[in-house]
Amino acid sequence: MAAVTQYDRIIELVFAQRFSAGSAQVEFARDDLVDAASSLGLQRPKNLGDIPYSFRYRKDLPQSIADTAPLGYEWVIRGAGTGLYRFDLARALDLSPNASLAVTKIPDATPGIISRYAQTDEQALLAVIRYNRLIDTFVGVTCYSLQNHMATSIPNVGAVEVDEVYVGLDKRGAHYVFPVEAKGAKDRLGRVQIEQDFAMCAVKFPNLICRPIGAQFMDESTIVLFEFERSGDDLAISNERHYALVDNDALSDADLSAYTVRPLT
Repeated sequence: MAAVTQYDRIIELVFAQRFSAGSAQVEFARDDLVDAASSLGLQRPKNLGDIPYSFRYRKDLPQSIADTAPLGYEWVIRGAGTGLYRFDLARALDLSPNASLAVTKIPDATPGIISRYAQTDEQALLAVIRYNRLIDTFVGVTCYSLQNHMATSIPNVGAVEVDEVYVGLDKRGAHYVFPVEAKGAKDRLGRVQIEQDFAMCAVKFPNLICRPIGAQFMDESTIVLFEFERSGDDLAISNERHYALVDNDALSDADLSAYTVRPLT
């Protein structure tokens, strides 16, 4: 069982003080985190924003909070404006890679010096995706990296940051925007990030077709890519593929023959 952290205790108290049975939303403000820390006899956290950030993007909410969600639902923390947040009930979305999916071998085009000096799993993953043109391969559109770590502010959401943004062009001439969220093998993708990507596209790229992408290392050389779509007010995974980066001599004629009979969709 994971150790209970200071962040866990603070967010548990904030939720418990505001939740009532049957609630589908629980609002709180950044100042409420200060009050909770004081009530618990804890020092004021140096970075208050890191508390909701952690539970939105890096770690699970405490079990005491998760247990209040109805079967098939989960609590998520969404931005509600500057310094404002909201627990929302949402249909549970499993973002774990599907272990039964076939793996496609890709000749590794990552420069060795990039592999040697990448500082984090996230940096390494974004670089590998870029140098191997995996977004192009995955979505079937010619893509170009527009910006890394795009930081902006979205009305009624607050500050958001996208790991990398690609723009693309298809054979019809239609333009796309692909916000990409990347995670190392030990981290996990979060639905809130994908929701924010849709919101960012609507504000910053209203005339482009928005197709958010999630990327994660499964191991040192295998990458899973997810594509998401809106399903009413909810999210759904529309595509998932697994790619293994290999030396060229590890890609056999038998592999290539097998790939030619795969469906394109």
